[in-house]
Amino acid sequence: MTETAVYPKEHVQTWKKELAAAPYRSYLYSYPHKTAYRTFEQPKRLSELWKNEPAESYFLYMHIPFCGARCGFCNLFTLPDKREDVHKRYVDALERQATQWAELANRPFARFAIGGGTPTLLRPDQLERLFDIAENIMGLDRAQASISVETSPETIDSERLGVLQAHGVDRVSMGIQSFIEAEAAAIYRPQNPSEVRRALNLLQKFDFPLLNLDLIYGLPGQTRESWLYSLDEALHYEPGEIFIYPLYTREHTILKPGDMPAAGTDDPRMDLYLTACERLEERGYQQFSMRRFARKGTVGHSPSKSPIAYGCQEEGMMGLGCGARSYTRNVHYASRYGVSRRATESIIADYVAAQRYDHADYGFELDRAEQRLRFVLKGILHSEGLHLDEYAERFGAGAFEELPQLNLLTQSGLAAVEDGVLRMGREGLGYSDSIGDWLISEPVRERMQEFVLP
Repeated sequence: MTETAVYPKEHVQTWKKELAAAPYRSYLYSYPHKTAYRTFEQPKRLSELWKNEPAESYFLYMHIPFCGARCGFCNLFTLPDKREDVHKRYVDALERQATQWAELANRPFARFAIGGGTPTLLRPDQLERLFDIAENIMGLDRAQASISVETSPETIDSERLGVLQAHGVDRVSMGIQSFIEAEAAAIYRPQNPSEVRRALNLLQKFDFPLLNLDLIYGLPGQTRESWLYSLDEALHYEPGEIFIYPLYTREHTILKPGDMPAAGTDDPRMDLYLTACERLEERGYQQFSMRRFARKGTVGHSPSKSPIAYGCQEEGMMGLGCGARSYTRNVHYASRYGVSRRATESIIADYVAAQRYDHADYGFELDRAEQRLRFVLKGILHSEGLHLDEYAERFGAGAFEELPQLNLLTQSGLAAVEDGVLRMGREGLGYSDSIGDWLISEPVRERMQEFVLP
């Protein structure tokens, strides 16, 4: 079913104004949000969860929850800890978990990613172990999987990059956030621009198929001119991808809401976002989401590989390590979530001490309504859009029929249906964080609001 005009013009205008008044509400990089997870009434045996998973290929993810220092904006599950003995015990536990999960991997892995935290904080021999676990225990075939690793400037050296290159890494992603030292200091990020340039120059020598750089806009003291300076500095290295993130402050992070513009005052983030969109388009980058821009013609994997397909819905995702989330179609599960140092240390300690990893006891069960919303959100918040025929095939009904509020996207001009795909334009993608929040179901919202962050 295609769209039908069901909302009065005044209602559409009011709704759009509400989006524009608060465009930065919640970053839904997955749905349901992790704060909606709860303890299951009964632990779920993983062999049963994965037995009938319909995904044709899987995504293997490893989470390394350690970094050199916690940035002021960070609410990820990570612990500032450089102790090598702590890292070794953690990788030992990750290997135990993988050994128990190997039989669940009954599909080929289309993608493999190591994130964190900062995986390259590990010693080269421990970094080598991660690939050994993926390849020799989980069965990853690096000739048919695209492989991505996150890193940071201060952990980049030739030995570590050599490990990545030897194991067929296609994409290296590095968080820079700003090339201006005072802006980095304002978010409690101990980073010298000369260290960033050293790392980038070394990365160029290794010539990975895809280099991604992360930048943040809306930093304290940042201006349009300083934002463009950082963006242009990043573009100097011709990365295949650039991710631009609006600055958020969250509970238990170092940055507090008082560090951000107060409600009702001028918030520079939308202007900085649009400024970046224009500059990136001028330089030959195509927009794929509110955050992701890729240089036109970027392949993203080694020319020697023949990567297999993996759906954008990100089902069939197996997350190894403390803090990693796993997604089957019906159940999402993970370890507990924390941000404070005490909570994170406790959760990691429990993971390292465990001997069995064959049950899920914490997560979220997706009924048809939540699967439907996830499918829609994973489509419309990316330029690929929501394929209406795929929705109808999966759920047996039309998207506009079941979710008539989607008409607000088209009637407001934020999205359009072309060739059977509901796709947002630049303005609509710019409101992704408010549109995503708007589509959260009431049951999920209630659980998120009741969640107490340890």
